[in-house]
Amino acid sequence: MTLWNGELPFYPQSWHSANFSVPLLIVILVFLSLAISFLFILPGIRGHSRWFWLVRVLLSLFIGAEIVAVHFSAEWSVGWVSTDTSYKAFSAARIRAHLGLHVGLEGINITLTGTPVQQLNETIDYNEQFNWRPGKNYAEDYAEALEKGLPDPVLYLAEKFTSSSPCGLYQQYRLAGYYASATLWVAFCLWLLSNALLSMPVPLYGGLALLATGTFALFSVVVFASISSVPLCPLRLGSSALTTHYGAAFWVTLATGVLCLLLGGAVVSLHYARPSALRTFLDLNVKDYGNQERGDSPLNFHNPIHKQFGASDLTISTNL
Repeated sequence: MTLWNGELPFYPQSWHSANFSVPLLIVILVFLSLAISFLFILPGIRGHSRWFWLVRVLLSLFIGAEIVAVHFSAEWSVGWVSTDTSYKAFSAARIRAHLGLHVGLEGINITLTGTPVQQLNETIDYNEQFNWRPGKNYAEDYAEALEKGLPDPVLYLAEKFTSSSPCGLYQQYRLAGYYASATLWVAFCLWLLSNALLSMPVPLYGGLALLATGTFALFSVVVFASISSVPLCPLRLGSSALTTHYGAAFWVTLATGVLCLLLGGAVVSLHYARPSALRTFLDLNVKDYGNQERGDSPLNFHNPIHKQFGASDLTISTNL
């Protein structure tokens, strides 16, 4: 079993992508299917309201897809470095490689790609996932990595995120991911509520729900930024240092939160300033929307018995 100077060049492993995962693919396919299904029925909508519905539905699907998808993205905090470093333990061999660190809400992903890929008579192209989400144990993933005999740079970064490491990165990023994920799920529930309310003759409350959605999305960004902005211990590999910065998932979530605030603010403003334009955009019933403007309940009960027996008919007189 021991070839190539006692190294283990081949070992069974499950491959993970640094910026893609199976749950992320499922989320994208589900929302993409909803968007395609809507495009199929779009020609059945008559008049100018067709384009209003197109903008409204696609914007809503984008917001919902983004809120769910970023849970499974490893692009919240990223860093990479090209360095000349040792390859395996108990070996003097050195390689030139590109090392990447990708931190998500549920774990980290470490990539190691040789430059060139073929060095030391083997292919240097590693992609390893270490999880701390519920049901997963980071320590077990790290122990498996040690048993596999992964390259030194991968084990070095993975060890920095263990709970026993003096760097404290495990507690720091695990807490950041936990609270950011919780607030994002609240934002997703509010997004569902806003869609339901905007489909009723109560657009004011739908706009307020959108404002709440944006607030919680931005709060998740603030939570991740505040907890994970603690100075890191130095991550040095050879003569190079690896530094991290906020990734695509962080900035997309920030943009989505701002978008929700703008859309919610526009709905609330139009409700008071241009109710007819808002009614046209949302394709609401004129009569029901007029009741809401006057402060009446949007639920109208037209009971013929109530009409037949009015309040004057219910007067009871007693003669003594």
